[in-house]
Amino acid sequence: MATTYELIAKTVLGSDAANIEFTSIPGTGYTDLLLVASLRGTQAGVATRSLRLRFNSDTGSNYSYRWLRGTGSAASSGSNSNTFSFVGVIPAATSTADSFGSFECLIPNYAGSSNKSFSVTSIQETNAAAADIWALANLWSSASAITSIEIYPESDDFSSGSSAYLYGITKA
Repeated sequence: MATTYELIAKTVLGSDAANIEFTSIPGTGYTDLLLVASLRGTQAGVATRSLRLRFNSDTGSNYSYRWLRGTGSAASSGSNSNTFSFVGVIPAATSTADSFGSFECLIPNYAGSSNKSFSVTSIQETNAAAADIWALANLWSSASAITSIEIYPESDDFSSGSSAYLYGITKA
Protein backbone atom coordinates (compact mmCIF):
# COMPACT_ATOMS: atom_id res chain seq x y z
CA MET A 1 0.00 0.00 0.00
CA ALA A 2 1.18 3.49 -0.78
CA THR A 3 1.34 6.07 1.97
CA THR A 4 -0.26 9.44 1.31
CA TYR A 5 0.57 12.72 3.06
CA GLU A 6 -2.05 15.46 3.14
CA LEU A 7 -1.40 18.96 4.48
CA ILE A 8 -3.87 19.61 7.30
CA ALA A 9 -2.59 23.07 8.31
CA LYS A 10 0.44 25.33 8.14
CA THR A 11 1.69 28.36 10.01
CA VAL A 12 4.36 30.80 8.80
CA LEU A 13 4.93 33.60 11.31
CA GLY A 14 4.87 37.15 9.97
CA SER A 15 5.82 38.47 13.43
CA ASP A 16 7.21 37.02 16.67
CA ALA A 17 4.80 34.69 18.52
CA ALA A 18 4.80 32.82 21.83
CA ASN A 19 3.76 29.52 20.23
CA ILE A 20 2.45 27.73 17.19
CA GLU A 21 -0.70 25.73 17.75
CA PHE A 22 -2.72 23.44 15.54
CA THR A 23 -6.30 22.98 16.75
CA SER A 24 -9.35 21.04 15.57
CA ILE A 25 -7.23 18.17 14.25
CA PRO A 26 -9.68 15.74 12.60
CA GLY A 27 -10.07 12.40 14.39
CA THR A 28 -10.75 10.43 11.21
CA GLY A 29 -9.33 10.22 7.73
CA TYR A 30 -5.72 9.65 8.81
CA THR A 31 -3.78 6.94 10.60
CA ASP A 32 -0.84 9.09 11.73
CA LEU A 33 0.32 12.71 11.97
CA LEU A 34 3.59 14.30 10.88
CA LEU A 35 4.64 17.71 12.24
CA VAL A 36 7.55 19.42 10.46
CA ALA A 37 8.92 22.80 11.54
CA SER A 38 11.72 25.32 11.00
CA LEU A 39 12.06 27.55 14.08
CA ARG A 40 14.14 30.24 15.76
CA GLY A 41 13.78 31.79 19.24
CA THR A 42 14.05 35.47 20.16
CA GLN A 43 15.69 35.15 23.62
CA ALA A 44 18.45 37.76 23.95
CA GLY A 45 21.84 36.78 25.34
CA VAL A 46 21.61 33.05 24.56
CA ALA A 47 22.47 30.90 21.56
CA THR A 48 19.82 28.18 22.00
CA ARG A 49 16.41 27.57 23.56
CA SER A 50 14.76 24.29 24.30
CA LEU A 51 11.73 23.37 22.23
CA ARG A 52 8.61 21.99 23.89
CA LEU A 53 5.39 20.32 22.78
CA ARG A 54 1.99 19.67 24.35
CA PHE A 55 -1.11 17.83 23.18
CA ASN A 56 -4.70 18.91 23.88
CA SER A 57 -3.53 21.71 26.25
CA ASP A 58 -2.51 19.01 28.76
CA THR A 59 -0.27 20.58 31.42
CA GLY A 60 -0.25 17.53 33.70
CA SER A 61 2.83 15.41 34.38
CA ASN A 62 1.90 13.06 31.53
CA TYR A 63 4.94 13.36 29.27
CA SER A 64 8.11 11.28 29.33
CA TYR A 65 10.99 11.05 26.88
CA ARG A 66 14.33 9.39 26.21
CA TRP A 67 16.94 11.15 24.12
CA LEU A 68 20.21 10.76 22.28
CA ARG A 69 22.21 13.89 21.51
CA GLY A 70 25.24 14.52 19.33
CA THR A 71 27.19 17.77 19.07
CA GLY A 72 29.92 16.82 16.61
CA SER A 73 32.40 16.46 19.45
CA ALA A 74 30.42 14.57 22.11
CA ALA A 75 27.42 12.31 22.54
CA SER A 76 25.03 11.96 25.47
CA SER A 77 21.74 10.35 26.39
CA GLY A 78 19.15 10.47 29.12
CA SER A 79 15.51 10.43 30.04
CA ASN A 80 13.06 12.66 31.84
CA SER A 81 9.40 13.29 32.51
CA ASN A 82 7.62 16.62 32.78
CA THR A 83 4.48 18.68 32.11
CA PHE A 84 5.57 19.00 28.45
CA SER A 85 7.53 16.94 25.98
CA PHE A 86 11.04 18.13 25.18
CA VAL A 87 11.60 17.93 21.41
CA GLY A 88 15.07 19.45 20.90
CA VAL A 89 16.67 22.88 20.76
CA ILE A 90 16.47 25.83 18.39
CA PRO A 91 18.79 28.78 17.72
CA ALA A 92 18.12 32.02 19.62
CA ALA A 93 19.19 35.66 19.36
CA THR A 94 22.97 35.25 19.71
CA SER A 95 23.12 32.49 17.08
CA THR A 96 24.16 33.38 13.56
CA ALA A 97 21.56 35.69 12.05
CA ASP A 98 18.79 33.97 10.11
CA SER A 99 19.76 30.45 11.22
CA PHE A 100 16.84 28.19 12.10
CA GLY A 101 16.51 24.79 13.75
CA SER A 102 14.30 22.11 12.31
CA PHE A 103 12.41 19.16 13.69
CA GLU A 104 10.18 16.36 12.53
CA CYS A 105 7.69 14.63 14.80
CA LEU A 106 5.91 11.42 13.74
CA ILE A 107 2.79 10.55 15.77
CA PRO A 108 1.40 7.12 14.89
CA ASN A 109 -2.16 6.14 15.86
CA TYR A 110 -2.90 9.68 17.09
CA ALA A 111 -6.65 9.05 17.34
CA GLY A 112 -6.35 5.68 19.10
CA SER A 113 -7.55 4.97 22.63
CA SER A 114 -4.17 4.13 24.19
CA ASN A 115 -1.14 6.14 25.30
CA LYS A 116 0.57 7.99 22.44
CA SER A 117 4.19 7.22 21.64
CA PHE A 118 5.91 9.44 19.09
CA SER A 119 9.37 10.01 17.70
CA VAL A 120 11.26 13.23 17.05
CA THR A 121 14.42 14.12 15.18
CA SER A 122 15.66 17.64 15.73
CA ILE A 123 18.66 19.64 14.60
CA GLN A 124 19.84 23.04 15.75
CA GLU A 125 22.40 24.70 13.50
CA THR A 126 24.05 28.03 14.20
CA ASN A 127 26.26 28.18 11.08
CA ALA A 128 29.15 28.46 13.52
CA ALA A 129 30.95 26.01 15.81
CA ALA A 130 27.88 24.81 17.70
CA ALA A 131 25.35 22.29 16.40
CA ASP A 132 23.09 19.75 18.06
CA ILE A 133 21.20 16.78 16.72
CA TRP A 134 18.62 15.00 18.84
CA ALA A 135 16.75 11.73 18.46
CA LEU A 136 13.90 11.40 20.94
CA ALA A 137 11.39 8.71 21.88
CA ASN A 138 8.41 10.36 23.58
CA LEU A 139 5.30 9.17 25.37
CA TRP A 140 2.13 11.07 26.19
CA SER A 141 0.33 9.06 28.87
CA SER A 142 -3.22 9.71 27.76
CA ALA A 143 -5.83 7.59 26.01
CA SER A 144 -7.40 10.70 24.44
CA ALA A 145 -7.30 11.28 20.71
CA ILE A 146 -4.97 14.15 19.79
CA THR A 147 -7.09 17.14 18.75
CA SER A 148 -4.52 19.92 19.19
CA ILE A 149 -0.74 20.31 19.18
CA GLU A 150 1.16 23.26 20.64
CA ILE A 151 4.89 23.86 20.15
CA TYR A 152 6.66 26.62 22.04
CA PRO A 153 10.17 27.70 23.06
CA GLU A 154 11.44 27.46 26.62
CA SER A 155 11.16 31.09 27.71
CA ASP A 156 10.77 33.43 24.78
CA ASP A 157 8.97 33.72 21.44
CA PHE A 158 9.45 32.19 18.03
CA SER A 159 10.88 34.74 15.63
CA SER A 160 9.21 35.96 12.49
CA GLY A 161 9.83 33.53 9.63
CA SER A 162 9.43 30.44 11.81
CA SER A 163 7.13 27.88 10.21
CA ALA A 164 5.32 24.63 11.00
CA TYR A 165 3.37 22.20 8.83
CA LEU A 166 1.00 19.47 10.03
CA TYR A 167 0.34 16.51 7.73
CA GLY A 168 -2.15 13.68 8.01
CA ILE A 169 -0.89 10.31 6.81
CA THR A 170 -3.19 7.72 5.23
CA LYS A 171 -2.72 4.33 3.67
CA ALA A 172 -3.94 4.50 0.08
